[in-house]
Amino acid sequence: MQLDEELASHTRAGELYESLPADRVRCYACGHCCPISSGFAGVCKVRFNRDGVLQVPYGYVNALHCDPIEKKPFYHALAGTSALSFGMLGCDLHCGYCQNWVSSQALRDPRSMLEFREISPREIVGIALAQRAASVISTYNEPLITSEWAVAIFREARAAGLTTGYVSNGNATPQVLEYLRPWVDLYKVDLKSFDDRRYRELGGRLQPILDSIARIHAMGFWLEVVTLIVPGFNDSPQELGALAGFLAGISKDIPWHVSAFHSDYKMTGARSTSVELLERAAAIGRQAGLRYVYAGNLPGRVGELEDTRCPNCRTVLVERFGFEVIQNRITAAGACSRCHTAIPGFWRAGATRAMQSAGEVPIGGG
Repeated sequence: MQLDEELASHTRAGELYESLPADRVRCYACGHCCPISSGFAGVCKVRFNRDGVLQVPYGYVNALHCDPIEKKPFYHALAGTSALSFGMLGCDLHCGYCQNWVSSQALRDPRSMLEFREISPREIVGIALAQRAASVISTYNEPLITSEWAVAIFREARAAGLTTGYVSNGNATPQVLEYLRPWVDLYKVDLKSFDDRRYRELGGRLQPILDSIARIHAMGFWLEVVTLIVPGFNDSPQELGALAGFLAGISKDIPWHVSAFHSDYKMTGARSTSVELLERAAAIGRQAGLRYVYAGNLPGRVGELEDTRCPNCRTVLVERFGFEVIQNRITAAGACSRCHTAIPGFWRAGATRAMQSAGEVPIGGG
């Protein structure tokens, strides 16, 4: 059985669509808003029309992994705790440098060799509790296109007292964000460029992502934004300045992570991001007025850009090395322990990462 046929057997009727004449439907899971005829799939290739009913992924995971929440990365949410991350298959974009391409491009790239496991929302939450995770995060592939499945899991997670989150490309619609808002606490967006031409190379458009970032913040999700700095693709001072200015115009308290690129998937010609380039990008972010700018993927090489500092007294509040929290001086109330300035974020009193080392949860067999 081919992969698309196998996945079609792990679906249910969706909720994020409207019916159109002649058994067509319009999907609202992502910014493409695909009109889909019966017997065909949308751009993501995993949401498809069966006799006028949109079928959506349900009941399996391709990846299930417990690791630091800082790896997502969330730096202003439950610092020092573990997150159980789960992912399915498929994506609405086709980025040439995707580090999770084996899962995200599974139905586009025949080189992708995959296994997946049938599992229930209750089982996933049970694993999170057994791993002493503080949160459950939808990630690896694009979570927007599997939102019905994520919400089923998050209902169970919330009932168990867990925090929930999305790690997403941000190509959302107002409909999917309204659907998610009752069940999702944290939302990380990859803002890949500030150039529509570049976004079209990746299979999307810039404006829906910008609209979604503004809407995510306005709706009260805890929002953090990541930009992978790719030399020759999105690293000009003009572009980075415009991008940072856009974020600061929404809120100067949005954490912005500038991350180092390394060659992957189809983009093997570009050089890796240097420390100097990350430092320059971070300086541009601060000059734009952003109070919390971080540099990632080069642990121990970017100095204070791994740490959270109080914007008032400059005390180091969360000291990090890579994904490890060395020390956390933020108070239980979410404030600077020295000058008591409120530090925006999703903090929880007493949250600590499990003492056991975080590790992969097997998904094959059983």
